Amino acid sequence: MRPNIVTEAGVQTRVNQWWNAIPFLTSSVVVVCGLIYLICLLTGYDSFYEVCFLPSAIISRFQVYRFYTAIIFHGSLLHVLFNMMALVPMGSELERIMGSVRLLYLTFLLATTNAILHLLIASLAGYNPFYQYDHLMNECAIGFSGILFSMIVIETSLSGVTSRSVFGLFNVPAKLYPWILLIVFQLLMTNVSLLGHLCGILSGFSYSYGLFNFLMPGSSFFTTIESASWMSSFIRRPKFIMCTGGNSSSYIPTYSVQNTTSSGFSTGNAWRSLSSWLPQREASNQSSEDSRFPGRGRTLSTARDPTAPTGETDPNLHARLLEDSSSPDRLSDATVTTTAEPRQVPVANTAVLPQSQGRVAAPEEQIQKLVAMGFDRTQVEVALAAADDDLTVAVEILMSQQA
Repeated sequence: MRPNIVTEAGVQTRVNQWWNAIPFLTSSVVVVCGLIYLICLLTGYDSFYEVCFLPSAIISRFQVYRFYTAIIFHGSLLHVLFNMMALVPMGSELERIMGSVRLLYLTFLLATTNAILHLLIASLAGYNPFYQYDHLMNECAIGFSGILFSMIVIETSLSGVTSRSVFGLFNVPAKLYPWILLIVFQLLMTNVSLLGHLCGILSGFSYSYGLFNFLMPGSSFFTTIESASWMSSFIRRPKFIMCTGGNSSSYIPTYSVQNTTSSGFSTGNAWRSLSSWLPQREASNQSSEDSRFPGRGRTLSTARDPTAPTGETDPNLHARLLEDSSSPDRLSDATVTTTAEPRQVPVANTAVLPQSQGRVAAPEEQIQKLVAMGFDRTQVEVALAAADDDLTVAVEILMSQQA
């Protein structure tokens, strides 16, 4: 028998397939955040106090640039890795719905509204006449997680699911899902920005309930941008998704209305993203093919009266098979191949009945030898016919049939 043919895709192939499946904007954000962290690591830059979201510096020195620099800097390898692996499945789904340009605009809008909400809450906590809490004014926050929490709310709203799974451990109502994540992350990692994540959730709900509709341009605005000459180099890229025909209120294609449970922002999505490009072994279908019988095998069956009901055999079949096989056409008339309904005497899948007419019947001596070995005479005659009177091949056919 031919040995199993095993195909194995290399890690590089799996990585390329995984990366090519990520839309243009989502992959661009991953590259930008990854490169910025790598440059900071190689150059030894750790003065995040200059680029983080710092409410006191924004108010006193009007450093509005911190609205946007804070989201692309990360403090550690785990920080950037976890945020980007969470962005890939979620950002990809939203980009396929909205288009690359529309999602870019929404990302800037969410970054702006998150920063404004953060600034307002920190100012109220620090300058209210009842109890002044200055910690929020001097809190230095960096990372893309604020935008991620906004995307969690928007993606949950668009998916139409009623419940979601928290890290695959338990299910919660979809409306409570972002709040549960907020509490879980705050308990597991005490150094995360509670206010930054909270503002991300509030911005996401504001968008989902239509409070930002007056800030969202129509489709013609995005179409005009896509038709600009300076955008041609981006549009030609295969991963770029046009906004034409995009509907921000439609259901996400990866979810079904009947499926009321979704894993969403969980470790399951990150693991599936990683495991999709890991090497996998796959056995070829050729392993079941006998080298002595090339081609696709067919199942042998006995002839029956075409007018008889399905499942009933010709009553004179066994009598004809047991008669003297002096006529050359006797056996060929009794055994034919069927493609509609394989029944009766199945032979090995790789054995094909010879198509020649007028073949001399198998010698009685060979039939008696096989019958003496304990095989049924009818099956012996059919096996010999399939094996071209080769006794060894006929025995193998009969043995495979017994197995």
